[in-house]
Amino acid sequence: MKEHKEVAENIQGFLESHHERIIHFLKDLVSLESPSREIERQHKILNFLKFKFEDIGYRVILVPGKQTGGYLYACPKERDRSLPLQLLIGHCDTVWPAETIKIMPISYKKGVIKGPGVYDMKAGLTQMYFALLCIRSISVPLPVTPVILINSDEEIGSRESTNSIKRLAKISNRAYVLEPPLGLEGKLKTARKGLGRFTLTVTGKAAHAGLDPEKGINAIVELSQQVQKLYAMNDFDRGITVNVGMIEGGISPNVVAPKSKAVIDVRVLNEADGIFITNKIKGLKPFLPNVTLAIEGSIGRPPMERTKRNQKLWQLAEEHGRKLGLSLEQATAGGGSDANTTSIYTATLDGLGTPGDGAHAPHEYIFENKLIERTTLLTLLLLSEPLNSKS
Repeated sequence: MKEHKEVAENIQGFLESHHERIIHFLKDLVSLESPSREIERQHKILNFLKFKFEDIGYRVILVPGKQTGGYLYACPKERDRSLPLQLLIGHCDTVWPAETIKIMPISYKKGVIKGPGVYDMKAGLTQMYFALLCIRSISVPLPVTPVILINSDEEIGSRESTNSIKRLAKISNRAYVLEPPLGLEGKLKTARKGLGRFTLTVTGKAAHAGLDPEKGINAIVELSQQVQKLYAMNDFDRGITVNVGMIEGGISPNVVAPKSKAVIDVRVLNEADGIFITNKIKGLKPFLPNVTLAIEGSIGRPPMERTKRNQKLWQLAEEHGRKLGLSLEQATAGGGSDANTTSIYTATLDGLGTPGDGAHAPHEYIFENKLIERTTLLTLLLLSEPLNSKS
């Protein structure tokens, strides 16, 4: 126990001595604005990170995307191949369009650091880098080899990077996801809702709204009935949410609408409920005669459930937190992340980023004093012995 305490103190001491360097690194990342759909900007931040990780002894590969900036993969240049792997995941893309920094400038005062993407999740990327730098600098042996994946498409569903995340998760002893924690208290995320997206297209029949409306079948009227039925599927106690977030329809005010469409967002806490609500949506029947419904979509991001192996990782974090004087809590997040994917294949802990607030909001910020605290926690987790079971 004394040895563990000394290691924690050494880690904390190293990080505190690099405080200004850590803040400078974070500011550099935030200043490299990186909207999900701007490939050239993604390349700039990925190249910045490539240089930084190479500088601390990592072999880095930049994998180009077809419609995105691609992703960064890194592993130590020198490694013992007999050791198990641990996967570190982060994303460099943000929801903010280019030039947002002009109206949301980086600010650093009164213990708060603000800027677009600082909370979600450039603070997490900063923690990742300095945890690995710390381990290298204080020469502590790593019982589990870190491998890194930083993608540029997480905010738009990780469609191009998910297959690589799956492959790495399958061969890893555990996965740490550097998304921001939940709430001002910084709760770690040990469960996440699964996310589904469905499209309902209604086909009716066009007719002149003034001359012979009775010959038409109004697809908008049908859709309005279906929206009510969809909302009746909400079961908040069970954690099932169904939201019709977008609708469109019709071609002109004087035409009985021949088509209408709704886009539906679905969230569930477990796989069984995902199957249940998918079947309900796909089982919708028309209200009006001679109308057709076409329903497409699925649960694209499965839920991250509170499995036994995920709870083992949470308990490990809780134990390390106590060494640092932290009283950590766990929580369930309503949104999805790449942790939803890794959790299917290996023990996963999410929300290891820096506490703050304002993800996707104009007041986005982190607490400066929590940055080193959470980097210390991550470093201790990386130095932990491998989990003894993947079950």
